[in-house]
Amino acid sequence: MLSPLAVVRWLSHRSLGVLHALGAALGWAGYVVSGSYRRRLRANAARGGISAAQRRAAVAHAGRMVAELPRLWLRPAAQALSPAAVWQGAERIERAFDAGRGLLLLTPHLGAFEVIAQAYAERFGARQPMVALYRPARQPWLRELEVTSRNRPGLLTAPASLAGVRQMLRALRHGQTVGLLPDQVPPQGMGVWAPFFGQRAYTMTLAAKLSLQTGAPMLLMLGERLPRAQGWRIRVIDMPEPLPDAAQFAGDEAAHQTECAAVINRAMEFLVRQCPEQYLWGYHRFKNPRSS
Repeated sequence: MLSPLAVVRWLSHRSLGVLHALGAALGWAGYVVSGSYRRRLRANAARGGISAAQRRAAVAHAGRMVAELPRLWLRPAAQALSPAAVWQGAERIERAFDAGRGLLLLTPHLGAFEVIAQAYAERFGARQPMVALYRPARQPWLRELEVTSRNRPGLLTAPASLAGVRQMLRALRHGQTVGLLPDQVPPQGMGVWAPFFGQRAYTMTLAAKLSLQTGAPMLLMLGERLPRAQGWRIRVIDMPEPLPDAAQFAGDEAAHQTECAAVINRAMEFLVRQCPEQYLWGYHRFKNPRSS
């Protein structure tokens, strides 16, 4: 019987079109087999106000996202993304570089978010490397594969821990870039409850703290999966609204953190609405946080 790693290696050599076809079938298989996943996806999609057609498309796109990973993770470091990512708004990143204060790039569990970090490293990593936050997998073989595959020239990873936070602070203070998924549920004590699509969700405070402590600007990124296996479109977008000034809260740090988290959640909602059929509506966004 083939080991999981052997299957992943076999999949890494398949074309993007084959992987997307397999992924769509995988997405629907998971939706049909798992009642809890199906109920959660439908409930979250209803909160987002998306159509039934968009919800059905999201089922297939969730599988496509998983099926892309072997090809992305096991791609040789010297080999360019194929197809190459199409960029829109890359000049916003260039302007942030010129400011010299580091850069925070934010994206939710939307589209080809795994592609974003690799595309950034390929285009900008030699000038300004990125440190991307990740949560290690529970399976040892997968955890090792994640670390070795995600660390590339111009791209390093930081675990979701206090050591990882220190690593990201150092990177920003040295004028580097940090990538975060702010809709990732943080451990207890590392977030606040803030609205997300009309419901309270435990939301990380890390993104706002990193920006406020270092002066690093924030930009939004969307990695959109193109139809017919044509690749990906990377869109760089300005924050719809700035973080609130702490002075407005008369020393109430908890209220300030909560409003900062609400601003970032609204930014994530804004991105999701750009491409709702590619958001991972099945992600357990509204769960209670785990103990740290």
